Amino acid sequence: MKEFDYAIVGSGLYGSVFAHEALKRGKKCIILDKRNHKGGNIFCENVENINVHKYGAHIFHTNDKEIWDYVNSFVEFNRYTNSPLANYKDELYNLPFNMNTFYQLWKVKTPQEAKDKIQSQIEKLNISIPQNLEEQALSLVGVDIYEKLIKGYTEKQWGRKCTELPSFIIKRLPVRFNFDNNYFNDKYQGIPIGGYNRLIDGLTKNIEVKTRVDYFNDRKFWEEKADKIVFTGNIDEYFGYSEGLLEYRSLNFEHQILDIANFQGNAVVNYTEGHIPYTRIIEHKHFEFGTQDKTVITKEYPQEWKLGMEAYYPVNDDKNMKTYNAYRERSKNETNVIFGGRLAEYKYYDMHQVVGSALAHTKKIFNA
Repeated sequence: MKEFDYAIVGSGLYGSVFAHEALKRGKKCIILDKRNHKGGNIFCENVENINVHKYGAHIFHTNDKEIWDYVNSFVEFNRYTNSPLANYKDELYNLPFNMNTFYQLWKVKTPQEAKDKIQSQIEKLNISIPQNLEEQALSLVGVDIYEKLIKGYTEKQWGRKCTELPSFIIKRLPVRFNFDNNYFNDKYQGIPIGGYNRLIDGLTKNIEVKTRVDYFNDRKFWEEKADKIVFTGNIDEYFGYSEGLLEYRSLNFEHQILDIANFQGNAVVNYTEGHIPYTRIIEHKHFEFGTQDKTVITKEYPQEWKLGMEAYYPVNDDKNMKTYNAYRERSKNETNVIFGGRLAEYKYYDMHQVVGSALAHTKKIFNA
């Protein structure tokens, strides 16, 4: 008999949900995380009594009532609605693209006027089969929206010209012909009252969590301690990069405490000009309707990922997917290892999708 049924590598959402569901079935688990805290990228740091989203803005949204009820069983979520703004040359535009945006751009007041304006720009371009992201975006929303609100932001985010990016990155763009600034269409949306740490604390209650522990430094030890490993880290690292290195985009965060009560009046403001090095500024107190005397803002700088840096966005182009598929085939032979989560599956996941994936996986494993 080994000491643990499952040693779970990574204390983010996937690992924490898996551990909670395994514990419910009477399984003994231990969670390992190389960071000095649990929670993965949804970890919140308390600064000036404000829950700072340490690794970028995280807004929980879903249409799945079962998943919404599940996360609310650990912590109550507030009624936060994501309504970001875009700043272009010191002019503000509502996102996603809607009638407020079109009025700000062209002073049009009716949906038909907005449709006609967009269509007239698209027709002049004569793009039949888009060859790259730029042509794809232009063929969907025309010149004005592309130049002011898409081009600079996208090129900063991916570190490449839009003409060098594949068209499939933008399969569609949300265009609404109403005055609705709610970024997500999902029925349920919010932020945990008191921050995401409360969600992770609830999920990992009565489960041993070891931080500052790198699984790869003592891999054999943990494999001998547990019947099975649940691996939520980088799948290429698990296999020693033997099939090649998977590529990501990374981020750098610059946090500032300001001695004012309100910096920008909104949680998220995107900066869409290419020469401004950051993509957005987050003002964290607005996620929880804070009234603190001070405020904390975060500037988010996209950067090229290198080995050893935090991996945020997978570059799911043909070359990388070929590499990933080679790892996925190899993972099928690892009978004592369960791979799950955004890094192990090389997939961009929203939070509700991670929770749903972990729940589906545990139901399958435990047959209930």
